[in-house]
Amino acid sequence: MILSWLAKQLLDRVMARLRAGDIRLALALYANDVQMTFPGDNSWSGVYRGKKELKAWLERFARVGIQIYPDEVIAAGPPWNTKVCIRGHDYVTSPEGQTVYENRYVIWAKLRWGRIQEEETYEDTQKPKALDAWLEQNQPHLALAS
Repeated sequence: MILSWLAKQLLDRVMARLRAGDIRLALALYANDVQMTFPGDNSWSGVYRGKKELKAWLERFARVGIQIYPDEVIAAGPPWNTKVCIRGHDYVTSPEGQTVYENRYVIWAKLRWGRIQEEETYEDTQKPKALDAWLEQNQPHLALAS
């Protein structure tokens, strides 16, 4: 129970920095050989291996201005084999203040000695595809071909 509370406190801080456009704290949580899986058929989806690939993904996440919040966090296990489950929500607003993307997610992560080794995100994968279309039309400099 305390581990879950501590993980929630950490993730609140990490995601606040990410919402502000600073990926450094988030990136520091990942192992050098991390594997992050983001399922779906959109420009965000794929399997990202290593910090270099993950860094590019996080940089785009921050540039697009995705606002991400961890609503609930469960963490369990010893330091050499910790599992973390995060249920939360995220959204993007246009420069005019219109919500152009919103989604709920669950992230499942495996950590070893405080560093994320594996992470997989589960969410409505059609919503990022709709965000791709909005970006292509309204902010093409942030759009990537899916």
